[in-house]
Amino acid sequence: MKLHVEIAARDGAARTGVVQTARGGFTTPVFMPVGTRGTVRAITTADLEGVGAEIVLGNTYHLMLRPGADVIEALGGLHRFEDWHGHVLTDSGGYQVFSLQPKVTDDGATFRSTYDGSAHHLTPEAAVAIQEQLGADIQMVLDVCAPLPSDRATLGAAVDRTALWAGRARRAHRRVEDQALFGIVQGGDDVELRRESALRTVALDFDGYAVGGLSVGESREKMLPALQAAVAELPEDQPRYFMGLGDPVGIVEAVALGVDMFDCVLPTRLARHGTILTASGRLNIKRAEWARSEDPLDPTCACEVCSRYSRGYLRHLSVLGEPTAATLCTVHNVAWLLGFVERIREHIRCGTLEGFRSEVASIWA
Repeated sequence: MKLHVEIAARDGAARTGVVQTARGGFTTPVFMPVGTRGTVRAITTADLEGVGAEIVLGNTYHLMLRPGADVIEALGGLHRFEDWHGHVLTDSGGYQVFSLQPKVTDDGATFRSTYDGSAHHLTPEAAVAIQEQLGADIQMVLDVCAPLPSDRATLGAAVDRTALWAGRARRAHRRVEDQALFGIVQGGDDVELRRESALRTVALDFDGYAVGGLSVGESREKMLPALQAAVAELPEDQPRYFMGLGDPVGIVEAVALGVDMFDCVLPTRLARHGTILTASGRLNIKRAEWARSEDPLDPTCACEVCSRYSRGYLRHLSVLGEPTAATLCTVHNVAWLLGFVERIREHIRCGTLEGFRSEVASIWA
């Protein structure tokens, strides 16, 4: 199902609007919490509903291995499996597979399971079929994500194989009425390869487009020109997704270039280690200075955690390693980042995004 952004307001290249899907719609820009194994760690789908999440991610690599795509399909797909009524996006599993140094040919990638060492072969067609079984609203093609830094030959080979696999995935996709298939632009930090990859991906006429292989350790000075080169070649009326980006400065900078969708484990991973996102920057809740504090985590945050619990209480739970600490801190961090993205949307509507970019950079850079 081809997706389109119904743009409500613009501020330069930035835009806010609604993407209509077979399930309904979601507002953009949108941040998508990552539910790797069928859950966002430490919290429930009820918690996600409570903070206003519209889309969650599932990780194809992990779910195909545990409990298996056939099990999830038998239990009604990811929505029923998780009891989640919003949208679900699944990645192809490629990023995780390539982190395992698989044997790669034009046919696909052969790797061993991190769970039991069993051998598996993932092809572009298999990645599509597995995600159809999982029942995602949006699925991703299998791509080749070259590490950074890499030489131009390595990045070019990744672009070529990604394009080859993307064409095969496009032909294999069957659930065209209720499931969108996104192509992925590669090319590392090479501006010309990014432009080439974007053009080759758009030529395959996908339902939406993603930019992968950035925000993997390169500097922002290298990331943004490569991103801009890719976005410039993507259709104006279709959603653009930056894979794996979750820091406030990165999000607002990418939105300013015309990106609509983001995901990252950053807010939840930080929360489990006691690092809190606030309007004033990061806060380490384990520090002794908060032991007697009656203040909320962030006085500007309207989430349930900030309305009920003090820094002193949350420090106590975190220092002791109580599981409740991870839950409460995660709820806050996800709620805070969703609120941050809503602020971006409001600044786009008001035409004041440039000033907000400067404010964010002064706090988070």
